[in-house]
Amino acid sequence: MPQLEISSWPMVILSMVVTLFYFFQMKMLNFTFYPTPLSNVTKKHKHKTTWQLKWTKIYSPLLMSLPS
Repeated sequence: MPQLEISSWPMVILSMVVTLFYFFQMKMLNFTFYPTPLSNVTKKHKHKTTWQLKWTKIYSPLLMSLPS
């Protein structure tokens, strides 16, 4: 049974990596990167509700019976 000749494998692997890097660079050249949008474009909208948003105290019936 003959031995497997692997002396050319490093060259094949290196050329594959270089080729993949080249194709990746060519692909990235076709993309258009837009600048980030300005922060003043977004505005907060105030929603109209029928109730007011405020904190209220909720008293437990058990706490009402305790002496202060």
